[in-house]
Amino acid sequence: MEKEMSQITECEAMQCLYNRDGKCHTFGITVGGNEPCCDTFMQGDQKGGLASILGGVAACHIADCRYNSDYECGADGIRVSMSGSHPDCVTFSHK
Repeated sequence: MEKEMSQITECEAMQCLYNRDGKCHTFGITVGGNEPCCDTFMQGDQKGGLASILGGVAACHIADCRYNSDYECGADGIRVSMSGSHPDCVTFSHK
């Protein structure tokens, strides 16, 4: 069975080098750790990633999220927002 990656529809981590105009431009992020943080976040002035692609969720390590199935995200799309000094997946919802 083929599965599409959940797309990042909005990213407010403007300091991230993969962010251009509120969109993520890396192939895929990892959401994980003890909280639903974007573990791919990298702060920097020089922009990276590919302008021609929009990012998706490559892996989700948050087992108690209702969208998580076998550590893959099943949401239609996710939003990333800053929470203090780190970006969080605000689409996260407890099972």
